[in-house]
Amino acid sequence: MSEQIKHECGIALIRLLKPLEFYLAKYGTSFYGLNKLHLLMQKQHNRGQDGAGIACIKFDLEPGNKYINKTHSNSSSPIKDIFNGIYDKLNAIKEKNPKRLKDISWLKQNIEFAGELFLGHLRYGTYGQNQIENLHPVIRENNWKTKNLVLAGNFNLTNVDELFEKLVDLGQYPVETSDTITILEKIGHFLDEENEVLYRQYKKEALYKKNITDKIAQNLNIQNILSKSSEYWDGGYSIAGLLGHGDAFVLRDPAGIRPAFYYKDDEVVVVTSERPVIQTAFNVPVEKIKEVKPGFALIIKKNGETGEFLCKKPIDKKSCSFERIYFSRGTDIDIYKERKKLGKLLTPSILKAIDYDLPNSVFSFIPNTAAVAFRGLVEELHLFCTKIYKDKIIQLGNKITSENLDEIFSIKPKFEEIAVKDIKLRTFITQDTQRDDLVAHVYDVTYGIIKKGIDNLIVIDDSIVRGTTLKQSIIRILDSLYPKKIIIASSAPQIRYPDCYGIDMAKLNDFIAFKAAIELLKDTNQTHIINEVYKKSKDQENLHKEKIINYVKEIYMPFTTEQISEKISELLTPKEIQSEVKIIYQTIEDLHEATPEHKGDWYFTGNYPTPGGNKVVNKSFINYIEGRNVRAY
Repeated sequence: MSEQIKHECGIALIRLLKPLEFYLAKYGTSFYGLNKLHLLMQKQHNRGQDGAGIACIKFDLEPGNKYINKTHSNSSSPIKDIFNGIYDKLNAIKEKNPKRLKDISWLKQNIEFAGELFLGHLRYGTYGQNQIENLHPVIRENNWKTKNLVLAGNFNLTNVDELFEKLVDLGQYPVETSDTITILEKIGHFLDEENEVLYRQYKKEALYKKNITDKIAQNLNIQNILSKSSEYWDGGYSIAGLLGHGDAFVLRDPAGIRPAFYYKDDEVVVVTSERPVIQTAFNVPVEKIKEVKPGFALIIKKNGETGEFLCKKPIDKKSCSFERIYFSRGTDIDIYKERKKLGKLLTPSILKAIDYDLPNSVFSFIPNTAAVAFRGLVEELHLFCTKIYKDKIIQLGNKITSENLDEIFSIKPKFEEIAVKDIKLRTFITQDTQRDDLVAHVYDVTYGIIKKGIDNLIVIDDSIVRGTTLKQSIIRILDSLYPKKIIIASSAPQIRYPDCYGIDMAKLNDFIAFKAAIELLKDTNQTHIINEVYKKSKDQENLHKEKIINYVKEIYMPFTTEQISEKISELLTPKEIQSEVKIIYQTIEDLHEATPEHKGDWYFTGNYPTPGGNKVVNKSFINYIEGRNVRAY
């Protein structure tokens, strides 16, 4: 994606199933779990660079010892900051008394993060709030081990206001309304309730109080707690939790919007937001890694028993297709194939746009994350050329000459690296004029490979959301090469609707597709549609989310996708540009063909998988009309 949007977030959970002595003997370190957590987080750094945090629980310490450790960082390199801080302390011990690093009992009593259960989190600050207090993991503390709750997740709820009121109805007095605190307190409430039920049960059995604590730890019904907690949640989520006594869980939303993968052997259980990082960190084949099923929780008991348990009835699976197009790293074999196919499926539209003039066309991509889609385009263009060669050779029959063959095989596209992002150039300047000038030079351009006024220049991008970078930078620098035509091909369809499940795309007026549709309504004297949609949206503003209809779809209905694309091209082309500019988008049908198992497409189609989505788009349109530049959730 040539312009940055933010995504929330990444998780990594590790449960060691053997005593720490086992890992010391086999791997030479008591910090095997911590080291693996570091690797898992580093391999998911693409999921969050605004902040990071980790938590650890130590098993079976005597009372009086601290058994939960937590640390966060919101520095410019938070993962490095966190682990360097821990490793520096260990290196100091190594220099002074290296034998201590092999004394498991001493380590657990004296050194932070010398434990058996770990939870890491990577944050993209969707709300732009990256203070330490906003970072995960968060803790709900209690003197009872079984009531301590550590929580981190990749989630966003659409109905926090409704859930806040339910907490109040339960008798709580929440001091924050964020979805993080709402979820923490909701699970915490039913965790407390489950503890009390078991306590009363064992007290009737006349058990000694200390023994009651052990029995509660053994018999807490995590499935029941999570089922009750999540009953009214509306949103996308993969939520990881640790309990003070050692139970752990990862709960996934019923539509499978947010991802979660896990692996288990006789040494570890590990859960992450992306599959390849487990393959890399533990050197295991892809078929050994499972996906947490939508609506289920992977529950890991203190005794090591692990399983998936239904917590909320699954609905139609709508896994986020943006994970496939852009967010997840392309080293996942399925994602790699899907991105290649996205590029392949763009080929017919691109060929049509250049009038099939391959000898006078140069193909490239921006940014690097579009490289795999570009490879799919390259392969399809080669196949297209092969078909041309066969047809022309067959037409020649027995009149084949060396000159004829040379002419035939000269029909081929050129593939070049046209624009390279200057990663050292950062857009931190606050004054608009200075910032715009800086943005305009974020990419370095390769001169001298375009035939001026003759060559078409085709560039693949992952997706086009706002179009700001295209207009301020990319189209200008491509035009400086003087191509005949500039074609920007997006491997994603037009982004028309806000996301409310974890991606930082919350305001309608941010989307260039929405702006184009509004301009087309004005151009065609159909502005009454805008007023009608506003009235319909306003009339249902106070309805319950289940009754709200997405009337914003009517803004787009009078126009074809091609008409909106043409308007987008017009809006994003600076007046001084000499080249003809055309922007091409992936179709919804081809997206579904490329990513058949991940049909979450609400940002493209407005078909939200939960009722809260309709509530958000309704509010977003009202905000747009009323001039409120705020989020709709």
